[in-house]
Amino acid sequence: MERFTGKVWVLGDDIDTDIIIPTEYLALKTIEDMRQYAFSPLRPDLASQIRKGDMIVAGKNFGCGSSREQAPEVIKALGIRCIIAKSFARIFFRNSINNGLLLIEQPDLYDDMREGDEITVEVNHHITYGGSRYPIASLPENLMEILGAGGLVKAMAARNGLSIS
Repeated sequence: MERFTGKVWVLGDDIDTDIIIPTEYLALKTIEDMRQYAFSPLRPDLASQIRKGDMIVAGKNFGCGSSREQAPEVIKALGIRCIIAKSFARIFFRNSINNGLLLIEQPDLYDDMREGDEITVEVNHHITYGGSRYPIASLPENLMEILGAGGLVKAMAARNGLSIS
């Protein structure tokens, strides 16, 4: 069972892909170049404050909007360990898994969460915050394989005995 603890950044409902990475920055050459502009329409300094291993807790419909793959890629490049939300847009959920970014649906944590606090996630079991446990559903084995490999391309390469750098 995978277990990790991290600091939480709290975002609201309906965080769309234009907030995650605004259109004008999609022309930059690399995800690393785009990373500093993540969430800039909502909170211009947020990207510079996030540290590796931090987590995002959000309301409903996280990742709505266009299906751009750069949205989960830029979040992963920031070092975000996982996103916990009341719900996710379906295409964002799939793009995130395909890019090796863990997403967890949990309906109650957001309402109790305070930004800057720490939570502990026990993948496929529960989240611990403030002495309370918040149950989470288990992800199917095939999605766990993709996440464990770091994304879909890496998982398929490993399954086929190939090496990808």
